[in-house]
Amino acid sequence: MASTNDPFQFQEFEEAGNLLEANRDAVTISIEDEHNKPENQRKAAGFPPDDDENDPLAGDDKTELLSGQKKSVPFWTFEYYQRFFDIETHHVKERIIGSMVPWPGKNFIHVYLRRNPDLYGPFWICTTLVFAIAISGNLSNFLVHLGKPHYKYTPEFRKVTIAATAIFSYAWLVPLALWGFLLWRNNKIMNLVSYSFMEIVCVYGYSLAIYIPAVVLWILPYEWLRWCSIVVALCLSGSVLVLTFWPAVRDDHPKVIITIMAAIVLLNVLLAVGCKAYFFSKPEPVIPVENVAATKGIKTPSST
Repeated sequence: MASTNDPFQFQEFEEAGNLLEANRDAVTISIEDEHNKPENQRKAAGFPPDDDENDPLAGDDKTELLSGQKKSVPFWTFEYYQRFFDIETHHVKERIIGSMVPWPGKNFIHVYLRRNPDLYGPFWICTTLVFAIAISGNLSNFLVHLGKPHYKYTPEFRKVTIAATAIFSYAWLVPLALWGFLLWRNNKIMNLVSYSFMEIVCVYGYSLAIYIPAVVLWILPYEWLRWCSIVVALCLSGSVLVLTFWPAVRDDHPKVIITIMAAIVLLNVLLAVGCKAYFFSKPEPVIPVENVAATKGIKTPSST
């Protein structure tokens, strides 16, 4: 039989008050002792106090991180748009490659954006496309009329302005109209997939990346090569847009589905064909007045 004084036997301790009554000389330490507090120990050791104790903003940041919520800032402030340019380079590369190589069943927003759209990639893609169209158009015009008599090359800087207006209008106004339409339909049919305005802008911006190598090929004065590159670029860019926005309208009315899908594809076609027809047409070289008069048999003052 185990002894009643066995030191390894579990015992229930009495309350501290009863212990103090039994032994008046007992010393107890409270966990609330001021000396045992971390801040008092830091002071006793000679360390400076934490700045977080005197900084109310630091406490707010800790509370924000622990709660998992972000402070919302107005859209007209610089801080609102700053976060859309905070993106890693490898993420931009993945999104560019994803926009050029679409796969059936893969939604660009769900696979590559993951609720984190950016404006860095779309901005530089649109800017690069603008200068690519303007420079390639001037070079193509120069190569077409190279070696022809009475031709004097003059760079057309107005093409930069026209190209910028067309590209940035397409990259911002079309997403704005599409976002408004999807928001209106989502209010009528509650089970539709909804996208934010920045997500739609991001998709349209990255979908233009395939046109940059296509525009460079347009420098060569071969119409069959230009049209082949247009068809390839249209198929890839249009596939990204259709696969992305199909889940947002597939549960809607069939007429609405046909209308919105046709509008997305048609606007994409108009942009590509319009740029090719305007910037890469074959304008006739300006013939000097003396040659025109000679062909018509008219005497000019210089010939008399």
